[in-house]
Amino acid sequence: MTSKSMGWAFCRFNYQNLCYLNAMSISAFAPGRVELLGNHTDYNDGVVLSAALDLGIFVEGAVNNEGLIRLESEGMPAFEADGAALAATGGWSDYPMGVLQMLREAGHSVPGLEARYRSTLPLGAGLSSSAAMEVATGVLFMKSARVNMEPMDLAKLCRKAENEFVGVNCGLLDQVSSIFGKSGHAIYLDCRAESVETVPFPAGASLIIVNSGVKHALTGGEYNERRAMCFDAASQMGVPALRDATMDMLSAAGLPDLIRRRAAHVIGENDRVLRALEILRAGDAPAFGTLMTQSHESSRHNFENSTPELDALVEIATSLPGVFGARLTGGGFGGAIVALADKPTAEETSGEIVSRYKTLTGHDGAALVCQPGAGAWAANDLGLRGEGMTE
Repeated sequence: MTSKSMGWAFCRFNYQNLCYLNAMSISAFAPGRVELLGNHTDYNDGVVLSAALDLGIFVEGAVNNEGLIRLESEGMPAFEADGAALAATGGWSDYPMGVLQMLREAGHSVPGLEARYRSTLPLGAGLSSSAAMEVATGVLFMKSARVNMEPMDLAKLCRKAENEFVGVNCGLLDQVSSIFGKSGHAIYLDCRAESVETVPFPAGASLIIVNSGVKHALTGGEYNERRAMCFDAASQMGVPALRDATMDMLSAAGLPDLIRRRAAHVIGENDRVLRALEILRAGDAPAFGTLMTQSHESSRHNFENSTPELDALVEIATSLPGVFGARLTGGGFGGAIVALADKPTAEETSGEIVSRYKTLTGHDGAALVCQPGAGAWAANDLGLRGEGMTE
């Protein structure tokens, strides 16, 4: 067990015991996610494979009688809001405040609440701490306001908060992964149909997530620029979205080289996801790993959302015995890679990756060895935990 997972177990124990002491307290947890395949396909109406993690955002709150929302997070400035219209400030609180604003706009009355957040996710690693915070907040506010909402509707509300309040034009992947996670399974999301299926994860494999130490941030414009290029490519090919395009269509379209390569990445990723479904159902970890490595090469060359540090980590990982494949995960431009590795040697392998990375680049990487985990859950007023919103 890694130090981070030990920290999460300690956090869960303490906060759930607080629930026994305070009948008005409410606890919720939402996991981060790791994108396995389907990089930047979600906003192109495509298909994607991800997994929820057993690491994420934990929040413990209590209803107050003042009508005020007070938010605290370790190491961050506290934030307070009343019933007036909310406005983004550019700080960490934009994510939970955006969810609150969307709930209000949907006609839900959220009571005064004091909430304290704690994260077991490494920030800036591309593991979607922002969506985990949104989902945890949504679950907490729903429980405090006694609002019932279907899981997919909550995912959409949290996405709307990030799109309209925070200002990042993300797709639905991160929020869906945080809500629909299932232990020992990958999550298949059809972004056009907005349908979700869980697929068994290879029993003999583990995920190794390695943070490059280069901060991951999508608010700098790269994400929105890539998104615009994808939409431009689809328009020039006369299709509603890149989901509807093929490589033959792309070859015949005569697009400028940069836009062509952006589109080639997304079209190829959709194809890799569909091939991966059958591979996962067969439990073929090596074949799945091969698709992961192919995905990274496309990110590096076509989408150009990798970095030298991410490339170094993938090269190191894939050179080691027992590693089936590796790729960047999340939006890119820094953050982390994910490797698929043989479970018995995964811990030893993760240490070797970090050591070689330090020697090669001088950066301190941080590795997590994990399995796909369950989705968001909430604890009732007696501290009793549900195993997930979708179960």
